[in-house]
Amino acid sequence: MTELNVTSSPHKKLSSLIPFAVFLGIFLGTGIVLTLQGVDFAFYQLPASIAIIPAIIIAMLMGKQSITEQVGQFINGAGHPNIITMCFIYLLAGAFAVVAKATGSVDASVQLGLSIFPDFLLLPGLFLVAAFISTAMGTSMGTIAAIAPIALGFTEASDIDSTILAGVIISGAIFGDNLSIISDTTIASTRSQGANMKDKFKVNFKFAVPAAIICIIFFASLGVTIPQVEANETNIIGLLPYIAILILALLGVNVFIVLVLGIVMAAAVGMWQADYLLSTWIKDINQGFSNMQDLFILALFIGGLSELIKQQGGLAALTALVEKVARKIYHNNNKRAAGFGIASLAFICNFFTANNTVSIIVTGETAKELAEDGELSPAHSASILDIFACINQGLLPYGAQALLLGTTLQISPIDVVSHAYYPMILLVVASFAFWRITRR
Repeated sequence: MTELNVTSSPHKKLSSLIPFAVFLGIFLGTGIVLTLQGVDFAFYQLPASIAIIPAIIIAMLMGKQSITEQVGQFINGAGHPNIITMCFIYLLAGAFAVVAKATGSVDASVQLGLSIFPDFLLLPGLFLVAAFISTAMGTSMGTIAAIAPIALGFTEASDIDSTILAGVIISGAIFGDNLSIISDTTIASTRSQGANMKDKFKVNFKFAVPAAIICIIFFASLGVTIPQVEANETNIIGLLPYIAILILALLGVNVFIVLVLGIVMAAAVGMWQADYLLSTWIKDINQGFSNMQDLFILALFIGGLSELIKQQGGLAALTALVEKVARKIYHNNNKRAAGFGIASLAFICNFFTANNTVSIIVTGETAKELAEDGELSPAHSASILDIFACINQGLLPYGAQALLLGTTLQISPIDVVSHAYYPMILLVVASFAFWRITRR
């Protein structure tokens, strides 16, 4: 078996990573200052797509080539097929989320889940509802936005600890965010590693489901009884778009086709059951596109910045550093060293960006090099990237998920993540599983 040796770049220069440090410093520093000032959603007051602009300027000033050449490199990076593909999928996923919400598909999923569980099993039931919606929608934020108001109703009608409910919801939301085939993290990880979505799903499934089962048992063992809320009649027809998306995605149908059909089906359900007009559908699609604007622009900018840093030797230096640390920890085991390196890159980067998709985009190319030299399959490297970025995201008190739940339930984001048991359990399960998989 060959040694891990990433030397594809003619030179390695850790100082070339300074622009990334500037980006993280501006983004993180602004969030910390605004948090201390008591601003809600402090870490999202300065859009990441704006915070990265000074980093791009610094990267070009640090480059030895002419500005014209560097602009060309930046455009080539931003126009990489993987980046462009992700951007278009983001737009379609955003449109589907808005249309499905507007036509009642999200509410139908919530009502079905809540109506089939007895009051003493509503904690695990709420986890399953959040997990299903997040898996179908591919977004933890959309899931939290749909479920959090119901949790608020529970807390207002009883003396149940709202931090427990917050932990249940964020746990289910992270489950789907990590596992969903149409999740932006899945899209980013599979595209960056050259993996098939279905193969990555199979690998993830082996880790996510056992962790979810343990989490469900734990929630059930808490013995918390929640008064049953008055549920509306479940709209079975409203579930069809989600069911169709899940089936088509699992069958390996192209993700563009899956999302387009989902948007059309959700609209058809709305037009059939209610006065959902064609003009409203068009406005909702446009709103979905708008919701993805920041991520769309950020993906382009990160692609361009990554190419500049790559040309300056920064990514090669980072890869070599990760390789050195991994090799020290895991002697004579290339797979385990590669897995440790990829997991560390995703986890650490997400700690500073508070955005699991961004952390995957930033570390994707480096992770692919490590995976190839460590003889890890694309599906496994994509799974490691996605899992450890999502684990970190679910435990960050300054992440969007914790901030939204904290604001809705009127509790501290720190209280939210302190009960986010699924990411904690997934960390243990995934670490143990990959330890066994990467045995010599």
